[in-house]
Amino acid sequence: MPNIRLRTSDNEIFDIDVQIAKCSGTIKTMLEDCGMGDSDNSVVPLPNVNSTTLRKVLDWAEYHQDDPQPTEEDEEKEARTDDILQWDADFLKMDQGALFELILVANYLDIKGLLDIACKTIANMIKGKTPAEIRQTFNIKNDYTSAENKDIL
Repeated sequence: MPNIRLRTSDNEIFDIDVQIAKCSGTIKTMLEDCGMGDSDNSVVPLPNVNSTTLRKVLDWAEYHQDDPQPTEEDEEKEARTDDILQWDADFLKMDQGALFELILVANYLDIKGLLDIACKTIANMIKGKTPAEIRQTFNIKNDYTSAENKDIL
């Protein structure tokens, strides 16, 4: 199978299967727009992606490479947060910083499936919590004045 080389922001080179790389809409478009062939030895720069996060993304993409592409009808269905596969739930058990970084990279690389399940994971972390509990969970400082807090409550 043809491979492609990806360079991360920390200058690590990943030599991966082109089909796995094409799960990313961003990489797929770069390959098409830049005229890079499947057997081209060019390196695709990913300046907004570090090697640790790219490794996680590639693990996810490899596991899901044979998944069917979602249809427009699938995208129009009501969003649910309880339809995460067990493999994905286990995969996303990571510290919050890594999870947020994964969301940023999935968005940058246009990997809808990964972005969706990562956001659902965050939604599940918030579900049923009070604003104070959410602030505590995500270490968010309450910067409201006492008057503003009184208005909210």
